[in-house]
Amino acid sequence: MGRELAEKFPIAKQTFEEADDALGFALSRLCFEGPEEQLKLTEFTQPAIFTVSVAAHRVLAERGINPDFVAGHSLGEYSADVAVGVLSFTDAVKTVRSRGQFMQEAVPPGEGAMAAVLGLSSEDAARACADAAAETGSVVSAANFNSPGQTVISGASTAVGRAGALAKERGAKRVVPLPVSAPFHCALMQPAQDRLANLLRELSFSNARVPVAVNVDAELMSGAEMLRDALIRQVTGSVRWVESMRRLIAQGPAQFIEVGPGKVLCGLMRQIDPSQNCLHVDEVLRDGFTFPHAQ
Repeated sequence: MGRELAEKFPIAKQTFEEADDALGFALSRLCFEGPEEQLKLTEFTQPAIFTVSVAAHRVLAERGINPDFVAGHSLGEYSADVAVGVLSFTDAVKTVRSRGQFMQEAVPPGEGAMAAVLGLSSEDAARACADAAAETGSVVSAANFNSPGQTVISGASTAVGRAGALAKERGAKRVVPLPVSAPFHCALMQPAQDRLANLLRELSFSNARVPVAVNVDAELMSGAEMLRDALIRQVTGSVRWVESMRRLIAQGPAQFIEVGPGKVLCGLMRQIDPSQNCLHVDEVLRDGFTFPHAQ
């Protein structure tokens, strides 16, 4: 992950070197060579994805492709903030590693779960969660509103199972358990949120150069303290991705660019609004596209 980027572009190589120095171990080697079992641990996954994303953004910026707005899905909000000057890269990469550790430690293994509910409205998925929580007396809620037909639910394993069963009864096409190490974006993450809040309050935040569509409110924000608070609240809060994208679409962008190691977000955009033009950073760099402005 990110190896070709680092080999082709000096600024990307420099970004991985900065990450290695900040973390005190060779994150670059883990990204480029594995082992995959270690990379899958969330304390390594989070800084790895974050570093690749920032490296790719820096390559775009060198080519004059700078955003008018940014948004990041969950962890991606950190790279979005770094891209627009809210946080330093060094502070952010160390924080996202701690974020992963805190999330991993918040719930004992096997006690939490997440599942993707496909082919059911977000309102019906959320209602299935509320009913399952009432039945089981355990936490389950909508974690990610990814697209009009895809809602990820999160919580205690038994409650997630019950909510999935209710969702199927109510018309969901599929309920797919997710291979995650913790139940992210639900109330079970409160211990992680409390620990992360202490770290984030010690960091220097600046006002964003351009607005950030934050996950937890699906609002455009630029103020330093508002953006700090949004990162804190997103640990237990839902990722309101559909609303965030619609908020950006309403600004009339000519182009969306997905900046990171995967191509999930362009796929979600096709489900949210297929009329929008969305490219992955690999396509932009490979084909030499240039834009006067890029969102």
